[in-house]
Amino acid sequence: MTQPTSAPATAIPWQRGVAWLLFLGPFFFLSYGFANSMAARWQVSASHVYEWERHIPFIPWTIVPYWSIDLLYGLSFLLCRSVQQVDRHALRLLTAQLLSVACFLAFPLTFSFARPATDGLFGGLFDALAGFDQPYNQAPSLHIGLLVIIWVRFAGASRGLTRLLVDLWAALIAASVLTTYQHHFIDLPTGALVGLLCLWLWPDDGPAPLAAARLTPSPQRRRLALLYGLAGLGLTALGIGLGGAGLWLCWPGLATALVALNYAFIGTEGFQKRAGRHSLASTALLLPYTLAARLNAWLWTHRRPQPDEVADGVWLGRLPDAAAMRAGGFHGLVDLTAELPAPTGPWAYAGLPWLDLVAPTTSQLDAAARHIARLQAGGPVLVACALGYSRSASAVAAWLITTRRAASVDEAVAILQRARPRVVLGPAHRQALASLSPIAEISGGA
Repeated sequence: MTQPTSAPATAIPWQRGVAWLLFLGPFFFLSYGFANSMAARWQVSASHVYEWERHIPFIPWTIVPYWSIDLLYGLSFLLCRSVQQVDRHALRLLTAQLLSVACFLAFPLTFSFARPATDGLFGGLFDALAGFDQPYNQAPSLHIGLLVIIWVRFAGASRGLTRLLVDLWAALIAASVLTTYQHHFIDLPTGALVGLLCLWLWPDDGPAPLAAARLTPSPQRRRLALLYGLAGLGLTALGIGLGGAGLWLCWPGLATALVALNYAFIGTEGFQKRAGRHSLASTALLLPYTLAARLNAWLWTHRRPQPDEVADGVWLGRLPDAAAMRAGGFHGLVDLTAELPAPTGPWAYAGLPWLDLVAPTTSQLDAAARHIARLQAGGPVLVACALGYSRSASAVAAWLITTRRAASVDEAVAILQRARPRVVLGPAHRQALASLSPIAEISGGA
């Protein structure tokens, strides 16, 4: 999808929002209605329902929060503080619409429960809903996908009690799609997935991850992308094959597929890690992969979790938690992971996200050496990656070389292995290190 041409710097966000609404409103009803009419023409009767859903009560008054998303849809544009925010918010809503309607047409489903008759005010609201909605357009729930996007906008502009009320109302809207007998359960997680994908595709800050996506020339990255891609396909196929609760395997399948996309095309920007933390969308979408990465790090390092001092207050180890940072008395942390969140605290922080299992370039090593030297001047600094044996080790080796603490790559590696014997730097790491030059302004002598 092509992003529209940026508005002039003098444009007013609310005017831009009104312009988007004038397009999105009709587009919503036309595309949603088209998918409904096609399902009716095809006489769709398929549904996906769990037996326990039959115990979900029908609660007529929840039609009020269900309908309220229409009002919040329009108001959400007033919370955007820049033209870029307006555009990204609108593109999220538009993308959610396109993805959902595509799914409605590709595998149409119908709601299978009979809705009890309702009168009075609530009955009128149900009648109004039935005027344009039919029991189709099920998975993914467009209502939930839009809710995720709108909730993020309201939550970001709220604090304290207002934030609590925003969260509670969003939860009530989410529950209402079940208690108004509009959707089956499967529609909720799939709808949330669409909403999160839209947040990931169109972040408020920074470049859109697909904007500069290019196939990597690195054979190492392509091999890893292939392995992650095959794992993602396997997990997804297994989840679909098992059905029922087994469908949750599609989540780790999606996570590993996104990791494959990052390795093949996007790079570390796909992890959306800023100042040590991942975006909400990245955190949620990649959670199974993140948990697996944490488990892998623990399995490799639980017998030796502590960092090791290499030289002059520069320590090497796995990415710590906040308690370990405080216990070590570290002034600074140089974090070289893209996949794991960093601990937060009063220490100085330098985040340089590098892909796991990929040798860094000379320019990456040079940047890491400069950050290590800068933080080391203020006190002990921990240089960390997931395990503390490769990415962080190569960064410390670069610091040793550029500050003339080591006269060669072999000497730097020997210093590292004396401090941390399991350090592993392969030929690609050594080649990148060999191209470094000492930098006078960060030299300090051994």
